[in-house]
Amino acid sequence: MVIAFLVLLLQFFGYVNGGDDEIHNLKGCDIYHGTWIYDDSYPLYNSSECFHLNMHFDCQQNGRPDKEYLKYRWKPYACNLPRFNGKDFLERLRNKRIAFVGDSISFNQWQSLTCILHSHHRHVAFIGGIRHHGFSKFTFPNHNVTILLLWNPFLVENESTSYGRVLNLSSIADSDATLWQQSDVLVFNSWLWWLQSGTATPWDFIADGNDLHKDMDRLVAYEKALTTWAQWVESNIDFHKTLVFFRGDAARHPNGSAWGNYDGKHCGEETEPIFKAKIPLMKIRGEEIVERVISKMSKAVKLMNITMLSQLRKDGHPGLYASPRHHGMDCSHWCLPGVPDTWNQLFYAELLRSL
Repeated sequence: MVIAFLVLLLQFFGYVNGGDDEIHNLKGCDIYHGTWIYDDSYPLYNSSECFHLNMHFDCQQNGRPDKEYLKYRWKPYACNLPRFNGKDFLERLRNKRIAFVGDSISFNQWQSLTCILHSHHRHVAFIGGIRHHGFSKFTFPNHNVTILLLWNPFLVENESTSYGRVLNLSSIADSDATLWQQSDVLVFNSWLWWLQSGTATPWDFIADGNDLHKDMDRLVAYEKALTTWAQWVESNIDFHKTLVFFRGDAARHPNGSAWGNYDGKHCGEETEPIFKAKIPLMKIRGEEIVERVISKMSKAVKLMNITMLSQLRKDGHPGLYASPRHHGMDCSHWCLPGVPDTWNQLFYAELLRSL
């Protein structure tokens, strides 16, 4: 009886997987509605043991003095979130290809997942790539599981022409389409690059049907691009073979006044999550568009709605502790270990109730 009580206690705090009953409880649970709790058993891995970790995300190696941000675990209100089980993950995905498609935040999540899995299973093959011009690949040969990062910050085609870079809101590049169709699990994301402006704008023109614009309302363009993506996915992905996810926006924290800290200027001064916001957190504009586009799809694309839980983690960014080559305050990307590990724990939970 004592042992049974201890098992239940450990399950409640998320230290062990609860088997079929716990998976059954996940099926009707909103795993994205909950709170951050301190857990001294975290983080899930040590950054020094993840040989391929990009230095930009390795905040401890870059001199960040505090470590409390490593110790928070997401706890849904309505159920227990299973602790990530790397062996089980690889068994469930045996002989499959997982592709993260998106921008540097997708790269952040891809690095997190491969670090977690590498900590469970050291037999890997890694092929690096220039992330702005191709892909990176991490393979676990014993399970024949491949995890790809496919660089595509807009999801639609951004092509070089004789008159400049043209972002085509109505077209998916053939090279992207082929790789998407070859994957068994797809995790899409797009938002961060739509916010670029001035000399950082990553296009010279936007093509909207037969019209060519120097620029246009970014929210309008974003919705048109996501609609093109949604129509392509519904027409070209075999949903009997492939699971499709769209990860919501990861949130940024460039201004402390957004969460009621009028003394703080940015994320770099934050060392703990938001437990009770002084003011209501504003809904991110792009997230409303994502929800609207996905709700209109007839095929089962699952929205990983990590926006709110990420909004609460104002403490999780590199800030000044990004790579030495980075100048300024990074309140967009995330330290590893850190918040993206929770996105992958939620991804694992989604797989448990899908596979």
